[in-house]
Amino acid sequence: MKVRKKQSTMDLFLNRLKRDKWMYILLLPGLLYFLIFKYVPMWGVLLAFKNYQPFTGFWNSEWVGFDHFRNFFQNPDFVRLLRNTLLLSLYNLVFFFPAPIVIALLLNEIRKDLYKRTIQTLIYVPHFISMVIVASISYVFLTTEGGIVNSMLEQYTGHKIDFLSNPEWFRPLIILQTMWKECGWGTIIFLAALAGVDTEQYEAAIVDGANRWRQMWHITLPSVRSTIIILLILRVGDVLENGFEQIYLMTNALNREVADVFDTYVYMMGITQGAFSYSTAVGLFKSIVGVILVFTSNYLAKRFGQSGIY
Repeated sequence: MKVRKKQSTMDLFLNRLKRDKWMYILLLPGLLYFLIFKYVPMWGVLLAFKNYQPFTGFWNSEWVGFDHFRNFFQNPDFVRLLRNTLLLSLYNLVFFFPAPIVIALLLNEIRKDLYKRTIQTLIYVPHFISMVIVASISYVFLTTEGGIVNSMLEQYTGHKIDFLSNPEWFRPLIILQTMWKECGWGTIIFLAALAGVDTEQYEAAIVDGANRWRQMWHITLPSVRSTIIILLILRVGDVLENGFEQIYLMTNALNREVADVFDTYVYMMGITQGAFSYSTAVGLFKSIVGVILVFTSNYLAKRFGQSGIY
């Protein structure tokens, strides 16, 4: 009786590599992209622990440990930046996050394909408009010097509202811009999830006497629940990420007190003032908080019986 020789792990790996070589070749460009542009630049986080000076170079700059983090947390701007960032993220979660879900559910109820595709096309278009154009459109509509909205307000009420400079209007404008620009695009993933719902469930519900609202509540919405949970977890992880371009374009001297967030602060300190190590420390703080929130929200989701991202 012959004893079959057990293959080593390396032999198994080489056999699989040879068998599926074309699949690995297809995978190679993606791996190289993440390696070169995502993992290699992570060495740059060491700047947060150094007093980086361009003329001394990366490796010869003085190591200062956590000094930049201590300076940032003791800075009076820290509380203001944290408050502004969290408030914008909270408004996004409350108003913007549910909007694509609602729109996708409404689109799913349209039975005429022509109407449905026309509406989808119209609401997708703003996603491809540059944020510079969006800010320019906002200025044209809302400026007190001949803006369309203020001209109508002056005609009917006799007074104008300074939307662009009044700090109370900054956050509502940011949320409205985001909703107009991204709500339509955000419906794509939910519509894709809804396309996989078994139509026999709707037929059975109709037989049981369920109206359109009951069908949406008991069939349509549960079918996208896992997708909603995953996107919510990812959104919570970005709670300190408000984006730079939109905030920067809508910020001016009069609303800066409520407009400054971590993203604009990093730009101001790192690019305009040359505090490279300090701004890197701020960015690293944001990333660490984001990772902690992703793991925490994923754990809570699975604890309550929902599917997480891993």
